[in-house]
Amino acid sequence: MLAVLAVAVLVSVIVIERHTLAESLHVLADLDWAWFLLALVSEAISLSSFGLSRTMLMRVNGQPATFRSVMAITYAANALSISVPFAGAELAMVFSYRQFRRHGVDAATTGWMLAVSAIFSTSALSLLLVIGALAGSASLASAAGFLGAFVFIVPGAAVLLALRFETVRRLLHRLIAALVGLSRSVLGVPANGVDGLDEFLDRVASLRLPWPRYAGVFGLAVLNWTADCGALACAIKATGQSVPWHSLLLVYGAGAAVGSTGITPGGFALVELALTAALTAAGLHRSPALAAVLAYRLVNFWLILIAGWILMAVLAHRRVGPPDSDGLHEPSRNGHAGRPGVRSAPGAGPAAGRRPGLLGAGPRRLAGHRV
Repeated sequence: MLAVLAVAVLVSVIVIERHTLAESLHVLADLDWAWFLLALVSEAISLSSFGLSRTMLMRVNGQPATFRSVMAITYAANALSISVPFAGAELAMVFSYRQFRRHGVDAATTGWMLAVSAIFSTSALSLLLVIGALAGSASLASAAGFLGAFVFIVPGAAVLLALRFETVRRLLHRLIAALVGLSRSVLGVPANGVDGLDEFLDRVASLRLPWPRYAGVFGLAVLNWTADCGALACAIKATGQSVPWHSLLLVYGAGAAVGSTGITPGGFALVELALTAALTAAGLHRSPALAAVLAYRLVNFWLILIAGWILMAVLAHRRVGPPDSDGLHEPSRNGHAGRPGVRSAPGAGPAAGRRPGLLGAGPRRLAGHRV
């Protein structure tokens, strides 16, 4: 219903603002290509910093992981996320989990990396929104910035508490058990309920990085958002307009907030409308503002979408080779991961008579210790 309403609003806006759209296309034809190339470079820095942060997290227990492999999985998943409305982020998380498991990374490390990466990413965006709210001159926009920062930080803080404190972890277990019970009664899956969930949560909570490494990962998360915001600034300059520096972070946050709703794939059309309205409110004329947003979304959305689906096809058809080919573990022939550099014996898998549990079959080894 929301998707239909969004499409109806989009069609209405296009009809009403058709003259503005036509003028913005003329502005696009006269882009300053030097600034547009800088937008591409800024977006490449953003993508690379996010991939590098995940690579650092993946090495938490000494497992080798190459930047190339992590980048391929991350941005194939990102393409899936921005291609599907509503459930795109969840499908991308499942895809990432299965791909890392397919490459032999154990369940706890994969789950921990995805959780911490999400926490640091939302926390970094919250920090930028707070800075934007403090720098903004309009009280209403500043209040919206603080509210957005709060909304983005709460889920991450909840997961972080669950990872650090056993009491919170037990509450999380009860919540997941209730959701799984509802899923079993309605859909009949998962068949084995929450078997193995306590063990999995304890293994995830046991993973730690040195504080300097955490600081490095958070710095890369901030760079990820800052460089993406920089791509928007370069796109504005490419249209010959002055960048509204005092409100740029809040403008960027408006687009990020609308895009996170998932009503349309990757926030398509809704992000464009939100950013254009925010830039217009910041002082830009409508036609150049829309042109700047379209140039930015070409870099931030369409090129990433195309490249991500190409990587998706490569990952779908690629056989996972030995560790020296991509730095991740080699799955055994029966489909579960063995130790680094060691092929599992034929028929090896979960212990006889033991149910695979909620997370399915997989390695029972973490950082060299059996758990």
